[in-house]
Amino acid sequence: MGHKTVNPESLPKPSGFAHGILAGNTVFLGGQTALDKDMKIVPGGIVEQFTQAFSNVLTTLREAGGQPDDLVNVTIFLTDVEDYMAHGREIGRIWRDMAGSQYPAMAGIGVTRLWQEEALIEIQAIAVISER
Repeated sequence: MGHKTVNPESLPKPSGFAHGILAGNTVFLGGQTALDKDMKIVPGGIVEQFTQAFSNVLTTLREAGGQPDDLVNVTIFLTDVEDYMAHGREIGRIWRDMAGSQYPAMAGIGVTRLWQEEALIEIQAIAVISER
């Protein structure tokens, strides 16, 4: 069985990567930073960047035919783990507003920097699209 590239038009045009790959009913969601359509990292701190990055992930998932409850694995790369933890309640509320209260297997990993120097967060995920 082949696979299909998923690159929503509402996200920045990828160059050298795909926003997502649909293989069967599994969607591999490429790492998303807080880039907006103009290829700029959204202003603000970790909360604003989480919101944009997670929105980018969900946009790709929906384009592939999935929904937030199809997420089975999420990895969050952070340049400042303490800052993320300090805003954990607010980020958790945003997650629930955007994706509901079902949580996939998750990991948070501290890194020294991300591709865009001003990026504080990058979110990568895997989803398995359920038959509805």
